[in-house]
Amino acid sequence: MRRLAFFSAVLLLTGLTVPANAHRQVRVPGAEYQQLAHLDDLTTAGTVASGHTNPADYAGLTHSGLPQQSGVPGVQIDGYFPDTSHTNTNHGWNHDSQFVIRLPQRWNGGLVVSGSPGVRAQYANDKSISDYVLSLGYAYAATDKGNTGAAFYTDGVKPGDAIVEWNLRTTQLARAARATVAQYYGRPAREVVAAGISNGGYLVRWQLENHPELFTRGVDLEGTLWTADKNLFTFLPPAIKGYEQQSPEAIVAAGFDPRSDFLWNYHYTVYWKLTQRIYAAELDPTYTGAEADYDYASRPQAHQAVARIALTGNIRKPLVTIHGTYDSLLPITQDSDVYAAMARHTGLHTYQRVEAGNHVDGLVDAYPDRLVPLVPLLQQAIAQTKREW
Repeated sequence: MRRLAFFSAVLLLTGLTVPANAHRQVRVPGAEYQQLAHLDDLTTAGTVASGHTNPADYAGLTHSGLPQQSGVPGVQIDGYFPDTSHTNTNHGWNHDSQFVIRLPQRWNGGLVVSGSPGVRAQYANDKSISDYVLSLGYAYAATDKGNTGAAFYTDGVKPGDAIVEWNLRTTQLARAARATVAQYYGRPAREVVAAGISNGGYLVRWQLENHPELFTRGVDLEGTLWTADKNLFTFLPPAIKGYEQQSPEAIVAAGFDPRSDFLWNYHYTVYWKLTQRIYAAELDPTYTGAEADYDYASRPQAHQAVARIALTGNIRKPLVTIHGTYDSLLPITQDSDVYAAMARHTGLHTYQRVEAGNHVDGLVDAYPDRLVPLVPLLQQAIAQTKREW
C-alpha cells in the first residue's frame, strides 16, 4: 500500500489522473471473458511489441504519412461477450463478439466507441482512431461487431441476421464501456463519441438514430448506406458489368466519379465482386447468379432483409459525415450525398465532401499526387468538441 500511495503521489504531481480504484480488478459488465493488462503504451507503438493488437486487422487502412502517437500508459481490457459464432480467431479464442477497451492514465473525461470497418476484427481502427484519441486523453472501446471475415454471412439464421448483430453488439459495447469507464475512473464520461469508417460509419449512423441516449455525438467516415432504394446492390452490379464490358460510361452511370477511373481496376479486382458476392449471401442467399447480373429491383427477399438494417436519417444527436469524391467502393453520389439529404431535416448533420478522397487511405501511398487522405480529417472531427473539460 505504501508503494501504491507513493506511485499515486508522483503521478498527481506530474498532472496525471490516478483512478481511486486503479489497484482493483475492473470488470466489464456482461463480458464472458476478459484479460486486463497494465501497459506502458496503449498506442500501436507499444501494443505491437507487447502483443496487445493485431496489425493484420488494420493493414492498408491508413497512409504512411499519418502521424504516429506514442507514450500513452494505461490499462487495456481484451475480452468477449457471450456468442455462439467463431469467425474471430484473435488471441486464439475462436470466439466472436470480441472487444478491446483502453483506459489511459491521463483521462480527459471522454470516451470514443467504435465498430470495425469492412469485415475486420476489433483492432482495425487502432491506427486510424485509437492511437489518436488516446493521445488526447480519451478512453477507447471497439468491437468486432459479432462476426468477421469474408464468410461473416454464415452467422445467423435469417437473411440480415449478421448485420443486425453488428448494431446490437455496438450498443452492447457502448453500454459496457460507459459502465467500465465510470467504474475505473470513479465518475461517468462527460462525452461519448461514436466514430467509425465504412461499415463502422454505418454503425455510427444507426446508433445515433436508434440509441442517442448512449452518445453525445458521432463522426462517420464514408459510412455504408442501406436504404430500400439506395444501397450497394443498386450500384455495384452495374459497375461490375460496365467494367467487364469495358464500358466506362456504365461505371459513371452507376455513380462513380469519372476522374477516379485510375482506381477502377484495383477496386474491381479486390472489392467490387467480393463485396457484391458476400453481401448477397447475407441478404439474399437464394441468389446464385453472377455478380454483374444481380438485379436488386427483382429480388423481394433482399428488400425484406435490407429493411431490417435500413437507415432513416432521423439522427437524434449531432453527426459529422466525411466522404471523398473519388470513393471507388461506395461512390459519394450514391451514399453520403443521399444520407445528407435524409438527415438534413434534423438540423444535426454536418457534411464534409472531400475532393479526391478515396475509400481506403492506404492507396494514398500509391497515388500521393492524386489522392487526399481522409483519416486525418476523421481524427480532427473526433477531437472537436464544444464541451469544457
